[in-house]
Amino acid sequence: MNSIEAGTRPVYQLLSWLLTILVPVGLVLTAVRLLLTPAFVHFEYRTPNFPRDFFGFSREERLYWSQIALDYLLNDEGIDFLADLRFPDGSPVYNERELVHMVDVKNVVQAVLRVWYVSLAGLLVLGLWAWRGGWLEGYRQGLARGGWFTLLVVGTVILFVLVGFGFFFVLFHGVFFDPGTWTFQFSDTLIRLFPERFWRDAFLVIGSISVLGGLALALGLRRK
Repeated sequence: MNSIEAGTRPVYQLLSWLLTILVPVGLVLTAVRLLLTPAFVHFEYRTPNFPRDFFGFSREERLYWSQIALDYLLNDEGIDFLADLRFPDGSPVYNERELVHMVDVKNVVQAVLRVWYVSLAGLLVLGLWAWRGGWLEGYRQGLARGGWFTLLVVGTVILFVLVGFGFFFVLFHGVFFDPGTWTFQFSDTLIRLFPERFWRDAFLVIGSISVLGGLALALGLRRK
């Protein structure tokens, strides 16, 4: 049985459509993982007109404290990793409200990374199955459709972010966090390190990376 014939069997058609769903998940979460690095924070703080901290953080201080926050999200430490931090004057870097939110954020990040691992593993396993099972054509079609699906979904989100980021930001937090647990004072450390501009740019960069990946799959794997 050749690959095209195998690709027409119902079970392989179903797996091909499963690929279509896995592709945007894998692309978007790969972009998310790339942003969970010091490189993005360094880049973002150096973008033109990035808002300065009116309460006194220099860029170097922002980089220092943001790196520790990022480390917390990716390591296996408890909240004491942040709760024990002190400014030179002895005051805590984070207040209780911020610490509770950071626990919630870490739980979300860890769950997202697990989904990312599963999506990548699924793409790999299905690829091996397609190679051994003779349905590489169905695999190619699934990846290409997934690229187009990514363009559609992520393109819509990017438009939403550009047109009404404030509403999108509230909606996003409403999905992942309990009401009232993610709002802070402008003087709080989390806002000083990560103002709204930081998150708007983060969503746009994630979207751009995902769109480029989707475009590469959609055009690179289209039928000749």
